[in-house]
Amino acid sequence: MKLKRRRNLVKALDILDQPIRFNPFLFSRTFLLWALLGLIGGAIAGVYWIVLEFLTHKISIFEGWEVIPVMAVCGLLAGLVIHFIGDPGEIHLIVNNIRFNKGKLDPKNNPSMIISSLLCVASGGSLGPEAPLVQVTGSTGTWLGKIFRLKGEDLRSMSIAGMASGFTALFGAPLGGSLFSLEILHHKHAVEYYKAIIPALVASCFSYLVFAIIIQLGLGATWKVASYEYAGVFDFGYAVLFAMAATAIGWAFIFCIKFFKNLFNKKPLPIYVKTLIGGILLGLISYYFPITRYFGHEEINELLAGDFALQALIAILIFKILAISITVTSGWRGGFIIPLFFVGATLGLIIHTIFPETNLTLTIVSCMAGINACVTRTPMSTTILLATLTGFTYFIPILFASLTGYFLAPRIPFISSQLEKVKE
Repeated sequence: MKLKRRRNLVKALDILDQPIRFNPFLFSRTFLLWALLGLIGGAIAGVYWIVLEFLTHKISIFEGWEVIPVMAVCGLLAGLVIHFIGDPGEIHLIVNNIRFNKGKLDPKNNPSMIISSLLCVASGGSLGPEAPLVQVTGSTGTWLGKIFRLKGEDLRSMSIAGMASGFTALFGAPLGGSLFSLEILHHKHAVEYYKAIIPALVASCFSYLVFAIIIQLGLGATWKVASYEYAGVFDFGYAVLFAMAATAIGWAFIFCIKFFKNLFNKKPLPIYVKTLIGGILLGLISYYFPITRYFGHEEINELLAGDFALQALIAILIFKILAISITVTSGWRGGFIIPLFFVGATLGLIIHTIFPETNLTLTIVSCMAGINACVTRTPMSTTILLATLTGFTYFIPILFASLTGYFLAPRIPFISSQLEKVKE
């Protein structure tokens, strides 16, 4: 026993005698891995966006009554792709895998997701490309992590960093995209993944750089709202009131989703039949209300620049909510974050039309923040994303609106309710 202790003591002294290796930087091999993931994610997003714009341009030549058969055919084709190639799932499946499947996102269904989502988004569905991009870039993170034999939290962090690179490429906000990749996993669980925040930030920055180079993206706001001038502390109260109105619309949207989900699930139908029916209904809505077609990236500027009467704005609000609900529940693929921003902007215009003395920019941005935070439960990232996308430099009113939407949201949020069904 004494001899063993003596040997251990000698080993300890030998270790102390070794020269100390000093690295002045927090720079390691993992940084290069996160950067590589960001470069790959940005390239994927850039190519996806170019193809999406090409298809959108080709399909947009069909106008008037022609949008009905065109969207029906695109819905049928998307359903056939999902039926024969594989069901890529929806955003709640990503949440499920991150939380309960050790952070692994399976890339085997990426071809199905890419093809079906391109058809759905380009033809005019009321869902955006954020969910497809997040799934593809997130699964790329898993694939890269497995190549470098990462396990546990390191592998989960790579998947989340991949998701962040997809969010960032679309929204052009590395910090907002990084936080969104954590908050979308369900806000109360976001702190579980705090180790992923630095990988997500690194991957997001490199993704944004590559995406900006590929599509020639410039700096500045995406949506053209008038500059906001702070009028006093009452602006925070107005932001809360506007967000409360937006939260009520968020509740209506969630119940609308549940209604159409029950309607489509009453009778078991093949996925391509559901997407065909969805395409016909979406075509009818687009025929009567063309501004509700597509996911809203460019339509928000069209809405803000237009001179719509109150009745027209109310109709646009109602039918856009119906269009998003049908798109989600009929099996069309895409994400609902930007479409929700469109709904919020429409509600803001309605409120300003009824009460002209309100500040238009504050009204619109507060409604956009309130409804998105209500449905997605992402108050932090919603605040940063909206500040970036609208050029609204005063964070605090947006934060007040986002927190209002978050705390007045239904007890079981939209993403979480979908998740519970997956777990069952």
